[in-house]
Amino acid sequence: MMSPTAQSDRRTVLITGSTRGIGRAAALRLARDGYDVVVHGRKPSAEADTLLAELREFNTAPRALFFDVADRAAAAAALSADIEAHGIYWGVVLNAGINRDGPLAGMPAQDWDQVLAVDLGGFYNVLQPLTLPMARKRRGRIVVMSSVSGISGTRGQTNYSAAKAGVIGAAKALAAELASRSITVNVIAPGLIDTAMASAEDRERILPYIPMRVSAVLMKWLPSQHFCFPTTRPTLPAPLSLFLEV
Repeated sequence: MMSPTAQSDRRTVLITGSTRGIGRAAALRLARDGYDVVVHGRKPSAEADTLLAELREFNTAPRALFFDVADRAAAAAALSADIEAHGIYWGVVLNAGINRDGPLAGMPAQDWDQVLAVDLGGFYNVLQPLTLPMARKRRGRIVVMSSVSGISGTRGQTNYSAAKAGVIGAAKALAAELASRSITVNVIAPGLIDTAMASAEDRERILPYIPMRVSAVLMKWLPSQHFCFPTTRPTLPAPLSLFLEV
């Protein structure tokens, strides 16, 4: 399989929420595979600077964008300016997300609204400005990070489960819309991963729902022993790149 750096046009991938956790691991994995990564965070940070420096060690050309994915106007402005300056992305990994766990009976309205705004609203706010430019190029790859909570539901996560189920449905519909333009849309639904989002309470509550303590990542579509994330530190295997290849 030809690597991105061996091709005449370098391929750029935007990864939202990529300054830490799964997004950071994805950025390092894709840079190692030769992609130029657009790092994203809500605001400039030392974490973003450190990641950019690490990505440059792979002889790639990373850059950073900063905006709140829940802020529709800010997202549209930042993305439009970036693609005007650098061209449209080859791929988008929609990873940014938050959780505000608690039983629905005691959940503040703000916790419901914030999770839906970021985890589900971010799907529209990031992808809507990008789909037409990608469609015009008649190429592209979109990978959406969901969760097993969006498939089976998780006690204490009605807001998070609703949002993650929503992006699965949205991704299915978008895949149908963009297929004729040679753009694929896939969803990854990992289980509990050891990131800043996962507290000790999360582990105690969620681990019993994860068979064999591993979360399968699209095993049916892409059978490989590498398509499993242990519920440990986030280290993305090579198959993430397969979603972005020709």
